[in-house]
Amino acid sequence: MKKQPARVGDLLGGFLERQGVKEQVERVAVLEEWAERVGPRIAAVTKARSVAEGTLFVEVKSSAWLMELNMMKGRILERLNEGRTEASIEKLVLVLSQDGP
Repeated sequence: MKKQPARVGDLLGGFLERQGVKEQVERVAVLEEWAERVGPRIAAVTKARSVAEGTLFVEVKSSAWLMELNMMKGRILERLNEGRTEASIEKLVLVLSQDGP
């Protein structure tokens, strides 16, 4: 019986895990998923900029939105981590954008 070829995604996941960077790669994926996870209303006034050690840094267009989103941090973190078993975002840092997102 012939052995089925391995999927590239499975091989890559194993490689990243052996290199000790799998969690960081999964965390960085949240940058691409930001708009989908928070919805169009929030995405229109924000820009996810970077992830470091489980902390996501997000620029916010106005001080009014900054205050609003600070009150929503718990719910936003829940959305970001939904369906993730590893590499969760533990902290959300919101900063006022100098240029707008």
